[in-house]
Amino acid sequence: MRNRVLAGILCLLLASCGSGSEEQIPQARKLQKGEYIYRKKGESHFATPSPEHKPLPTYPWEKPTTKGFPYITKEHFRCKGCQGNPPRFVQNGKETERLTDCLGTQKHGLPLRDGKEFIYPVLTELMNYLQETLGKQVMITSGHRCPEHNTYIDSSKENQTSKHQIGAEVSFYVVGAEEEPLAIVEQLMAYYKKNKEYATFLRYEKETDVSTPPWYNKEIYIKLYKAHEGRNLDNHHSYPYISIQVRHDRDLNQKVTYSWDQATRNYHRR
Repeated sequence: MRNRVLAGILCLLLASCGSGSEEQIPQARKLQKGEYIYRKKGESHFATPSPEHKPLPTYPWEKPTTKGFPYITKEHFRCKGCQGNPPRFVQNGKETERLTDCLGTQKHGLPLRDGKEFIYPVLTELMNYLQETLGKQVMITSGHRCPEHNTYIDSSKENQTSKHQIGAEVSFYVVGAEEEPLAIVEQLMAYYKKNKEYATFLRYEKETDVSTPPWYNKEIYIKLYKAHEGRNLDNHHSYPYISIQVRHDRDLNQKVTYSWDQATRNYHRR
């Protein structure tokens, strides 16, 4: 009797083990159909090339200059508008006009060319040239300005056609050479000495908003602002600073001028 009971228990255990192993078979394996493909050793339909190691490209701002300062790209030219700036009130005839700043990079991008953000390349070339030649860092105080920020910092009639709005102007000073702006201007002119088409610089003798007559060649126009000149929200420091405007577009071979469409409709809004 005892042996029969033990035999019955053993049968139940074996039955349960068998059903469990059946349940453990993956469903995908049960549905597999087809036949084996046999190939000879080394046989293949096509040769697979060996993978080549390619280092990851660096971002433009990761590229150092020869003097170790950050490489200046169009990223350094983004509008400095800030929502934290308080409203300004200016008198416009008999009415008082309330001006507010833009949101800067939170609101818009840089000017566009062929659908891509664009700053005239000669401006970044000159900034990096100064860093490499002088061994000092260039501090850009004003690059691109959207019309809202441009009016906020300077609502004068003359400033409304500023080339800052089309990515064709930059204001800056050189750290460690703040009180030597004439030396910086000389270095900028030296950049063009090897190019006969652009080597000749003249002085602009008509009245401007600076006391020092500006310099210009075919491609650029240089203005020197002394410590008491050209002060605005972007240039509220006490140093003299330099402004460079682009006069001629090498790529398109045409004169660079301000236009309302370029300034107001030529950048992505967020």
